[in-house]
Amino acid sequence: MTVVQLVALVVVGLGGTAVALSRDPARQALVSSVFGLSLAILFFAFQAPDVALSQIVVGAIALPAMILLALRKVARREEVERGER
Repeated sequence: MTVVQLVALVVVGLGGTAVALSRDPARQALVSSVFGLSLAILFFAFQAPDVALSQIVVGAIALPAMILLALRKVARREEVERGER
């Protein structure tokens, strides 16, 4: 195992912990995006570039975007319900 691979493993471990310990959903989505990028770097370090490219698209862009859009929709729905009462 090379030093780059070891460092990438440690960063992924710390990133996963940071995602799990984040309490605010919006912040958790952003930390999840950084975690997805660190996973992509780990995949590159272990010579899996096809998996890394998929991880960048799904884990670093698509998933956090869907979470943030869902949070915005929930917030708007709550505003509408507060306005009706």
